[in-house]
Amino acid sequence: MPTLTVDKEELFNYLGNKYDTEQFGELCFRFGIELEEDTSQEGELAPGERAQLKIDIPANRYDLICYEGLSRALGIYLGMEETPSYRLAPVAKPQRITVAKECAQIRPYVVGAILRGVKFTEERYKSFIGLQDKLHNNLCRNRKLVSIGTHDLGTIQGPFTYEAQKPEDIKFVPLDQTEEMDGHRVISFYESDMHIRKFLHIIRDSPVYPVVYDANRTVMSLPPLINSNHSKITLETRDVLIEITATDMTKVNMVLNIMVSMFSCYCQDPFVVEPMEVVYPDGRTMVYPDYEPRVVKTSSTYLNGIVGIQQTDSEIVELLKRMSLEATIQSGNEISVKLPLTRPDILQECDIAEDLAIAFGYNNIPRVQNNAATVGKPLELNTLSDIVRQKMASCGWIEALTLSLCSHEENFELLRRVDTGDEVVVLENPKSVEYQVCRTSLLPGLLKTIRENKKHPIPYRLFEVSDVVFKAGDRERGTRNERHACGLFSGSSAQFEVTQGLLDAVMAALDVAHAKNGRGYYLRESENPTYLGGRSASVMYRDWSGAEREIGSIGVIHPEVLINYKLEYPVSVFEINIEAFV
Repeated sequence: MPTLTVDKEELFNYLGNKYDTEQFGELCFRFGIELEEDTSQEGELAPGERAQLKIDIPANRYDLICYEGLSRALGIYLGMEETPSYRLAPVAKPQRITVAKECAQIRPYVVGAILRGVKFTEERYKSFIGLQDKLHNNLCRNRKLVSIGTHDLGTIQGPFTYEAQKPEDIKFVPLDQTEEMDGHRVISFYESDMHIRKFLHIIRDSPVYPVVYDANRTVMSLPPLINSNHSKITLETRDVLIEITATDMTKVNMVLNIMVSMFSCYCQDPFVVEPMEVVYPDGRTMVYPDYEPRVVKTSSTYLNGIVGIQQTDSEIVELLKRMSLEATIQSGNEISVKLPLTRPDILQECDIAEDLAIAFGYNNIPRVQNNAATVGKPLELNTLSDIVRQKMASCGWIEALTLSLCSHEENFELLRRVDTGDEVVVLENPKSVEYQVCRTSLLPGLLKTIRENKKHPIPYRLFEVSDVVFKAGDRERGTRNERHACGLFSGSSAQFEVTQGLLDAVMAALDVAHAKNGRGYYLRESENPTYLGGRSASVMYRDWSGAEREIGSIGVIHPEVLINYKLEYPVSVFEINIEAFV
């Protein structure tokens, strides 16, 4: 949770009220933030020292982590001002950034915008730098996803280029330095810098480094490390160019919108930003910042029901205005909410309901007696899973609990399977190669379990009943979970009949007969690349309606799979989808 420190007198003057500490703490609580400390209450201030307020900000409210955003949001909440109208300046020929194709190797995206006629004071400049640091630390994931560069436009000349060059070919004077350095020297120079060295690993081992040039081939920045001293911003700067590079297009747009919306208030024409063109290697020309509003559809019935209040449509619209949300009444009780570019934290209807509750006041929500009598009970799927676990354990098999994430190789190549692209959910930014995808089978986890427990005597009898994950385009999140049961036997011989015996026991516990006619299951010969040829079958199930489908497979693991997992003994296994029996 970020902590914002603001000047007490300056904030109270903006809000037009000399709050005492308790009153301001109550205001913060109502708004959904928390006053952590008022330095004027900690004892007598030193001569010339100004009282500071330290305020805890929710981690998802990036619009509140600078003085400008917090004061503006509180002013709107208190009804002192209207939500600003953020606009793009009409420019016949915008400044342009051209992206080189080599950037795809390291940091493929860049966006930009220009603030004209900015009037900096020392306090505003500190807030400008502070916002960048806070964004770098949370939303930008320590500059790994996004890094921000800001420049005095009066010292550089467009059009600009974003390139990826060999380190030895990049030469410039870093910010606040006097020595010209190449890329290698920058890395070694900042190894001892307590701040910059935290980010060196992002590009250190890359054969090329990202770099931004102006029209005169003057280096502007070496993202994500340091800007050039040539384009350094000072209190005299009037035109500010913001360039932001990234590996994530969604995050980079969020960061740019936050930056320009917070500080465009100081422009000569307040809240007006000059856009920039970005030309990508494939020929696409994009204009940033993207001010296209997001719209969420909701209804007064839903909002009143979630919050527990009874407000008319027009009253809801007025309450949402206090949270900087522009709402309009549609047909029926439908309400259309236009989200400001400062609120990327709002994703769906329930987020609108949360803002409505804050505007209405949590303490003002009526207390009512819940007259609905309910009795808790486990989900049918969980009850079924417990039956399967109990039966497998009573047969003398040991339960394993393995990770739901695995590497792409473990899920496909090591099992001799091919990724068709329409099955597995892939993590966008995996922490390591071991956790790249959500598993689509329980088998990799069990194979790794016996690989890491070779010191135990054979045979191994393991089982697991857990979820696997698949893509599902028809679902809201694009994915679906599926409950599987997997049993694995490994010994001096595969003993397929032992594994089949466990499958029969599980089916008997679920009251599913072994039969081809009527409700029941049977094995149908099939070929599966994970299993040995001629030693595998599909598990087929026919339900009460007579509909038949494949619910899993059983077989003897292929020798190549055993080698891939460094296993010494034959393995037989079955895996079925038990949701078919719910």
